[in-house]
Amino acid sequence: MSQKHLKEAFVSNLNGTSLVEISLGLSLAPLCLLCRGLLLILYHLHYGKPLCSRKYSLLLDFLVLVSPLIFACTVLSPIIFFMPAIIAAFCAGIFSKIYSQRKHQSRVPFRQMVKDFQKMSLDSEYIPAITVFRVYINVLTSISILAVDFPQYPRRYAKTETYGTGVMDFGVGAFVFGNALVCPEVRQKSDATQPRFSNLARQFFSVWPLIFLGIGRLLSVKSIEYHEHTSEYGVHWNFFFTLACVRLAASLLLAIFPKNKSWIVAINLAVLYQLALNTTSLKRFILHGSNGRDTRVGFVNANREGLLSLFGYLAVYMASVQVGLCLLRCRSSVQGWIEAVRSSLLTVLVLFLFLHLSQRYADPVSRRMANLSYCLWVVAHCLTLFVWFVATDLVLVFTKLLVRGSSVPCCWDVVQPPSTSTQRETEAVPLGKEGRLSRVCLISAINKNQLLFFLLANVMTGTVNILIDTIHSQTAFTLSILHLYMFFNCLIMYILHAKNIVLKFW
Repeated sequence: MSQKHLKEAFVSNLNGTSLVEISLGLSLAPLCLLCRGLLLILYHLHYGKPLCSRKYSLLLDFLVLVSPLIFACTVLSPIIFFMPAIIAAFCAGIFSKIYSQRKHQSRVPFRQMVKDFQKMSLDSEYIPAITVFRVYINVLTSISILAVDFPQYPRRYAKTETYGTGVMDFGVGAFVFGNALVCPEVRQKSDATQPRFSNLARQFFSVWPLIFLGIGRLLSVKSIEYHEHTSEYGVHWNFFFTLACVRLAASLLLAIFPKNKSWIVAINLAVLYQLALNTTSLKRFILHGSNGRDTRVGFVNANREGLLSLFGYLAVYMASVQVGLCLLRCRSSVQGWIEAVRSSLLTVLVLFLFLHLSQRYADPVSRRMANLSYCLWVVAHCLTLFVWFVATDLVLVFTKLLVRGSSVPCCWDVVQPPSTSTQRETEAVPLGKEGRLSRVCLISAINKNQLLFFLLANVMTGTVNILIDTIHSQTAFTLSILHLYMFFNCLIMYILHAKNIVLKFW
């Protein structure tokens, strides 16, 4: 076999892993975020000042936020079930040390501190969990697209052939979900004075970079005969085209239907698409082509997976729009966000119940078709991951109040401490937007140039695969390459953010 065909076979005919393993794996990102925040607070506790060095901040962020994820999807994947417990225990130890130091300085009972904490007002215009969610999906995707070509990356994490749940299957849907959270229809304060189709017109002009990148990827892959998995999107289609088409179609639907009813549109799309798969020859066409022998003759046959999966991704996008609208409601208190977490967890339980029913009576999860089960799975796990990030932020807000003047980048700011006993012992000064930008951190750096980060990761992935025989790489070499690759991508984003440069031309 040629190197091209060997690499294509290496990522083909896979069946994924269990829902439980993916859920546990996703919990690592919030735990790493919590660990990094607690370490920064502990540093402030010991030295009486925040960590101001940009060099050490970048090193800490990379070692705590990125490096554990690289190990988790390679050499530590056999013990993935124990990793969340290990990191959680480490975080508990740091919190205990911080709290014990606070306990010597104050006699306020813990119960009273919790009550005071619940009454606190937060910056309602900035929701850190949205930023962190989108950045981490980008980071996890960037790690996986290169790591999957190395033997140390478990085959069960890679994209599945037809049915199954792989980590990379979730990443595709989560990318769509994260984009919808900050779409113009969600962020728009008031649309009463704007034409109904104004957002649609703007989207036509804003998606050209995605179309351009899709064409660029298509031409580059074909010209250098780069290995590709045809049953993923088709012969000519790719994920950039999917993102562009979904955004345009969603803007059209949101111009026709009320955006606060987008969840109804999402349900109808997913259910009707699943009915079409089960009651017509549509499923057979997607899996085997129009002649039943996997023909790729003609544009539709050649790209049937990418074209027809648009219905499922569009349903995920519309569901995420509803989530975004709910999140951006003014919840300015800790208690309000605790209630939001409770309602979100209830929604997650309902979604997992419907996922069980859908897999049993309709179809198993299929990223290739983006069927009903896939939509339910993606939305349920995305909501779960988002809830973990919100809970992490709330824990960090509480911990910051134990150490006077401490702060954590990309975490909620307390804008109004309660007039109770804790006020005398805390220094909850709002940083505002300028304060957040002055503290350069890896999360805000990637968030500022997300599309560039994703593009750079794709280019670097292609470069590494051309220069290196990834399939036969040894473990130490693999880990070195993955760390250098991610550190280079992060360093570029960090430098751009430090210089306040945003590479955006649309």
